[in-house]
Amino acid sequence: MKARTRYDQLTSMRGAFLSTARECSLLTLPYLVRQDDEGNKGSHVELKTPWQSVGAKGVVTLAAKLMMALMPPTTSFFKLQVNDSKIGTELPPEVRSEIDLSFSKMERMIMDYVNAQNHRVAIHQALKHLIVSGNALLYMSKDGMKNYPFNRFVLNRDGNGNVTEIVTKETINKQALGMDLPEPKPNAVGDDGPKPANSDDVEVYTYARLEKKSGQWVWHQECMDKIIPGSRSTAPKNSSPWFPIRFNQVDGENYGRGRVEEFLGDLKSLEALSQALVEGSAQAAKVIFLVSPSSTTKPQALARAGNGAIIQGRPDDVGVVQVGKTADFKTAWDMATQLGQRISDAFLVLNVRNSERTTAEEVRLTQMELEQQLGGLFSLLTVEFLVPYLSRIMTVLQRSRQLPSIPKDMVSPQVVAGVNALGRGQDREALITFITTIAQTMGPEAMAKHVDQTEYIKRLAAAQGIDYLNLIKSPETQEQEMQQQMQQNQQLEMTKQAGQLASAPMMDPSKNPELNGENQTDAPPQAGGVPTGGDQAGPQKSGDGGKEAPGK
Repeated sequence: MKARTRYDQLTSMRGAFLSTARECSLLTLPYLVRQDDEGNKGSHVELKTPWQSVGAKGVVTLAAKLMMALMPPTTSFFKLQVNDSKIGTELPPEVRSEIDLSFSKMERMIMDYVNAQNHRVAIHQALKHLIVSGNALLYMSKDGMKNYPFNRFVLNRDGNGNVTEIVTKETINKQALGMDLPEPKPNAVGDDGPKPANSDDVEVYTYARLEKKSGQWVWHQECMDKIIPGSRSTAPKNSSPWFPIRFNQVDGENYGRGRVEEFLGDLKSLEALSQALVEGSAQAAKVIFLVSPSSTTKPQALARAGNGAIIQGRPDDVGVVQVGKTADFKTAWDMATQLGQRISDAFLVLNVRNSERTTAEEVRLTQMELEQQLGGLFSLLTVEFLVPYLSRIMTVLQRSRQLPSIPKDMVSPQVVAGVNALGRGQDREALITFITTIAQTMGPEAMAKHVDQTEYIKRLAAAQGIDYLNLIKSPETQEQEMQQQMQQNQQLEMTKQAGQLASAPMMDPSKNPELNGENQTDAPPQAGGVPTGGDQAGPQKSGDGGKEAPGK
């Protein structure tokens, strides 16, 4: 079956959803789903803007919060976790920290790849389409990621809600296709009206379907019912580059329903009241001067007169007409304020006080409120987008040898989406709480006895995504440093003892007379071998030549 034919067949089932999506877009962001989107490539179309900005602010705010929760910029939205049943059987327990370190490195590699691409831009745009129209389609190619608006694609689902067919429609320049195409007939009529004969743009259809026999996705592109050369491609079912996502899942429907549709009544009421208030306020601010027909005051002179001018006339001839219905606007204003508050609460436009008194507890309560209101949405987006998206990225990186192969039976990627639990922060908090509880209940001595300090530091570093290689000392290094410290302490103690012995009173000659006598007795002998005593005189010399005097 031709792609254009299948697109036309599936368009009938999309008609009601597309009409609602366009109405929701007109009340929020009119450029998302336009009436005349097709056939105006590159041209600026003036769009009708709504009378109120509450809807637009709500869509932008909710899209930003969803983007922050699904793909936080500072940490990973997933974690690789080893199967616990493999620990102790196929893997020794002591390698748990090393495995977590390896997984942390792989997570950083994947997030570096995501940050290097334009995925975040396309995903954020798809989230806005998701909130307004309830449906979005993303396609991940080697050149980046592309978002398809709701009026550019159709799809089909089976009884279980799984997508089996996807057909997209684009307007592409002929020169970009690289194929010979027949010249269009003059005044050829397309799906969106007459097209000029000299138009350089053609309609290109992409037809993707899931084959039951092979279990793979197969797609190709067609232009004028001809397959574009080199456009055929395949992908496994679990790693498809096509990501059709929904905001709300309704059983039996091929398409989802957006957040704006859930509060469409409030938006319509607010739109009507806002228009009435703006137009009424403009009329109330209008001031008209009336001049009596029989008066001597000339209206032309009064109109031309400037401030402080002097003209001829009577004050009683001039009157002022002004709409005095300002008090009647109060009811409409109160109702509009109430509707705006309800819509702001629905789209999580929460005003956190930016002051010195804003505490961390207040911010935490705000995050808990976000989690409670969007918990179901996180589950749906995790199944329909984050899990296939992560699987596709890992497949691409493994094929390009940028990521090692991971045994599927041993390692399972776990997506963590939410506001309070982002990435491995939950593991870190749980680990710290566990250690703190042990120290408080059993005491520091029990914690030092039962808890391995080195293993705790390694797991804490892995939970925070820190590479502890060459940062944490190995047990061998710690043993060597301990021995060196013991040797240094022994040497220091010996030196200290020698210093104390030398400074003792019994080793001081001035305080120990016996030590002084020993020094005198032990004096070296004089020349000639005659010992000298304390009261003995040295040898006497004669005055005649230095000979010794004869003895008596």
